[in-house]
Amino acid sequence: MINFNQPHLTGKEAHYMYEAVYTCKLSGNGTFTKRCQAWFEQRYGFRKTLLTSSGTDALEMCAMLCNLQPGDEVIVPSYTFVSTALAFLREGAKVVFADSMQRNPNIDAETLEALITPRTRVIVPVHYAGIACDMDAIMAVAKKHNLLVVEDAAQAIDSYYKSPISNIQYPMPLGSIGHLAAFSFHETKNITAGGEGGMLVVNDERFVRRAEIIWEKGTNRAEFFRGEVNKYGWVDLGSSFLPSEVNAAFLWAQLENLDTIQAKRKKLWETYLKRLKPLSEKGYFSLPDIPDYATNNAHMFYLVLPSLEERTAFIKYLKDNGVGAVFHYLSLHSSEYYKSRHDGRELPNCDRYADCLVRLPLFYDLTIEQVHLICDLIHAYYH
Repeated sequence: MINFNQPHLTGKEAHYMYEAVYTCKLSGNGTFTKRCQAWFEQRYGFRKTLLTSSGTDALEMCAMLCNLQPGDEVIVPSYTFVSTALAFLREGAKVVFADSMQRNPNIDAETLEALITPRTRVIVPVHYAGIACDMDAIMAVAKKHNLLVVEDAAQAIDSYYKSPISNIQYPMPLGSIGHLAAFSFHETKNITAGGEGGMLVVNDERFVRRAEIIWEKGTNRAEFFRGEVNKYGWVDLGSSFLPSEVNAAFLWAQLENLDTIQAKRKKLWETYLKRLKPLSEKGYFSLPDIPDYATNNAHMFYLVLPSLEERTAFIKYLKDNGVGAVFHYLSLHSSEYYKSRHDGRELPNCDRYADCLVRLPLFYDLTIEQVHLICDLIHAYYH
């Protein structure tokens, strides 16, 4: 059986975890935590990074930093994981769901203006499959209406946005454009912190101090250890968002090998594309769309089939032949929990992806030969 996903081990994880254990500093914010955070800040130019126990934790910190009041509105794509919306609902906000683009599952920036009301405070673009949303358009709307932008970059490590209208001549890392951003290091992502993990990114100086306080259970403990205050205490709301130092040690082994991991994943992704493009050209399904302003981090290879019935039969066929292909999100606006709260607007593109999108196996230890086998099975299915 070719599984849908298999976490990759570089070979140094256990060594670094052993090292972390014998430092006798296991609770977080130790040597490996600081090493990982510095790596992200130096490589991608993030203003401030804080490792978290999960991507969900990072999103919840973003929502807390937005200082939302009951009734404030947050625009979120409906085709996303529940954590994107849940983080803001927990702060008392009203979630307003946006439709996806016709060309890919990212939020349709052209619909944002129509969703904005006097209570709108935040826009949350999700970079689906690591492919950038139209950040120029989103940031322009946010600036016009004085809104915050929180990038859900859970799938977007090492992916970039190429601005077609700004004077910036180099690609901008996803997660560096909005005021705040959240990454995930779950075992299904390109790199993992040992199964679970995440990271808050702060790009706006206004949020740096409070982010540290929220991260440290509402205390100014970080300032105390830097010698900026002579004692620390409870000064704000917060929670236990820090990951274990063991998780940070695991993540460090992955970061050291990120370029190697990315090169292999991209090779697998390109093999899928080359083999399946002829079938797409015949209209059997659509392939992943990458706009000119986006780069590809090879997080996911997906197909969009014509209908739910065809997708169901397609997944069953692959499973019967030893391949673990899976669908993805159900539209949040039609979920059991939220459908009675939704305003009734139809979001046809979100529903189409919920019914028709299927993900193929893509992980570092997948071989090129296995990709060819999967593609051979797909060709046989259509002939």
